Amino acid sequence: MSLQISLVNNISQIGSQAWHALFGSEHPFTRYEYLLALESSGACSAQTGWQPRHLIVIEKAAVTENPHSAAAKTDNILALMPLYEKHHSYGEYVFDWAWAEAYERHGLAYYPKLLCAVPFTPVTGTRLAMDSRLDVGQQDAVWTAVVDFLQQQIMTQGYSSWHYLFTNATQSAVLAQAHLTPPSQSQSNQAQRNQTQALQPQANSQASAIKGQPIARLGTQFHWFNRGYRQFDDFLQVMTSRKRKNIQKERAAISKFELSFEFIHGDNITSSQWRSFSLCYQQTYLKRSGHTGYLNSEFFQAIGTSMADAIRLLRVSDKAGKDIAYALYFASDSRLYGRYWGAFEDIPGLHFEACYYQGIEYAIAQGLSCFDAGAQGEHKVLRGFEPIETHSFHAIAHEGFKGAIEDFCQQERRNMQIYMAEQAKNLPYKNSQ
Repeated sequence: MSLQISLVNNISQIGSQAWHALFGSEHPFTRYEYLLALESSGACSAQTGWQPRHLIVIEKAAVTENPHSAAAKTDNILALMPLYEKHHSYGEYVFDWAWAEAYERHGLAYYPKLLCAVPFTPVTGTRLAMDSRLDVGQQDAVWTAVVDFLQQQIMTQGYSSWHYLFTNATQSAVLAQAHLTPPSQSQSNQAQRNQTQALQPQANSQASAIKGQPIARLGTQFHWFNRGYRQFDDFLQVMTSRKRKNIQKERAAISKFELSFEFIHGDNITSSQWRSFSLCYQQTYLKRSGHTGYLNSEFFQAIGTSMADAIRLLRVSDKAGKDIAYALYFASDSRLYGRYWGAFEDIPGLHFEACYYQGIEYAIAQGLSCFDAGAQGEHKVLRGFEPIETHSFHAIAHEGFKGAIEDFCQQERRNMQIYMAEQAKNLPYKNSQ
């Protein structure tokens, strides 16, 4: 199998047919439509520090005696990966700001870096999608070629590192065993090594730093799991009395405002509702973060048109029918994802109702097995969301910093395991006490 790997600067150069053939449409955030909307709306571009560098693995077809015959056709796409050249660390949710600051203190450039991820979307999933017809040996060959290619990009194109975020269990296992080999030395690499002697690396430490496995990093999120509940009260009944009453009290407080909650399927969302949601999202982001968010109305309108089947928009209105808040959800056949929300009015407890309890009710009604309400938020634990592991992998070019970052990630892993165990003890369920 003769492989060729290349990078393209926008996903349209790959096309929807080729992308869907490998990634499918089950996972909303690696759908062609979603990633295309990020680019076409300007959210992902060189100007925003998210330059697409999507990776394509092609099997080069043998050239027949008649190059115009059907048998001469063609290059076969074996694997695809969403990849970006990053010039900052915003919108990633695996935080490496401290690493960048350490580089800067030593006169080194941490950016640009290569990032395999879904922009602004901390959701676990497939990152390298392969042709399902490949056998195990062929899959291994593709993985080896991709890792080697990324290593070459680091050493020859001036990237400090490559990062692989929110990997699923299968791909995490592969990356944990991936073998990094040192590519040939380049002038750009030599120039970087000569920038500083502050860390005093050993003369041969470059080769030893590149060899081995990528650095594994452990994180956590909080997900809700459907244990066969038929209605919301079934979910409450598996809680301790005190925790159950706390949730009932929160929901009763919201009910006094006499608000209406309506899930609107993507096919039925009007342009006016998309505009209202976008404004709501941007205003809320501005209050919280000082900017209007990573996404714009063009993005939301685009996905509303191109992937309506995966979208559920929760509209919150008052008795007069006035918009109070919105929450944007995505759904697959088995999972619900809560992503973005905003409120025109500050109502105590509305965020919990719109972004957690309404999502749980919807997941139960639709028979969905899991509800992922977004990154972080240990306040979710008391509302029934369980700590789960997230995984990322990092390959660092600089020999001195690689060791320091690896030590940091090992200590962070130990602390994260302790933290997750403590949070599990705080779950409101009777069998967790």
